[in-house]
Amino acid sequence: MKEIKSILKLYDSLKASGEKCAIAQVVRVEESSYRREGARMLVFESGVFEGGISGGCLEGDALQRSQIAILKQEPSIVTYDTSKENEIGVGLGCNGVIDVLISPISEGSKTLEMLQKCVSDRGEHVIATITALDSETTGIKLGKSYYYDQHTAYLQDCEHDELRNMLHGKILDVLKNKKSKTYHFDVSGVQTSVFIELIPPQFHLAVYGDNYDVYPILDMAKLMDWDVSLIGNVQKLKKEKLQWVKHIYLKEDEARPKIDSRTAIILMAHDYKTDFANLQDLIKSRAPYIASLGPRKRFDKMLRELKENGQEFSTEELDRIYAPCGLEIGANTPEEIAMSLFSEILGVFSGKTGGMLRQKIGPIHERD
Repeated sequence: MKEIKSILKLYDSLKASGEKCAIAQVVRVEESSYRREGARMLVFESGVFEGGISGGCLEGDALQRSQIAILKQEPSIVTYDTSKENEIGVGLGCNGVIDVLISPISEGSKTLEMLQKCVSDRGEHVIATITALDSETTGIKLGKSYYYDQHTAYLQDCEHDELRNMLHGKILDVLKNKKSKTYHFDVSGVQTSVFIELIPPQFHLAVYGDNYDVYPILDMAKLMDWDVSLIGNVQKLKKEKLQWVKHIYLKEDEARPKIDSRTAIILMAHDYKTDFANLQDLIKSRAPYIASLGPRKRFDKMLRELKENGQEFSTEELDRIYAPCGLEIGANTPEEIAMSLFSEILGVFSGKTGGMLRQKIGPIHERD
């Protein structure tokens, strides 16, 4: 989501100049690659760009090809095979094959409008893009993208009835599996590939605390471009540290942030009663990650108190509570603890357990 926001920001800053642009997007990856499907870069004809499709080795060539696409006003697919010694990008050592779709942004293009929808509201979004055609056909064009409206269950701007009907079921599969995927179809005798991209909402971090150790937490969240809510006595904190925090809730007020399945919660009031009360309330939320700062014996005390009052957390609830929280990396300072916490949060959201990659058996990224 951060990359999409950066692309939109650059476009907004330059669109008044009348300068033409194109979007280069990774739409297929075989074997290893620094970036995965969905990675984008926006390129203007002057060479100004934002975003990225690799670790830096492919951007120069993609920039030049994007400028050609802008000149011709024609989309194209470029395949980079970084496993070949004479191929661009071999220095990265990824040993993978990457397809990049380069699409000029024409006057009637809705590509950037679709991306704006993705950042404008907190929800899952789906964009289907034609990434391969073996011949020309009416109503289907290479590089054409369609936005799926989940409220109406309709693929917007897709005028080809057969293709729209074929895509509908696959879009539902992508939404169910929470994973983008390329599908191949025979549409009226034309072999067509479509990349169905799931764009989830940005992560939301709800921090329940008001001591100085929230500063590195907020700094890290800003770097990651996470949506942040802070709950506590903000009078104790430096105003300049809170300027960019989107949602601030006073401890004494009733208003609280909306917690959803993309929310991580950190309880760090450093007051036992406050953290315990917040935990009992927030366990009812949809948050998959609830961190309680402090040693294990502190959390064990909470469990004992609950049991004494005739209450117990269910197995499902206990699985969502991380106490002690963070990965075991030897963290001691507030900054190191923040890094430990964010690493654990990312692991939980991606379904990973952490650990050293050199000890991992198999590829770093999942493959179809």
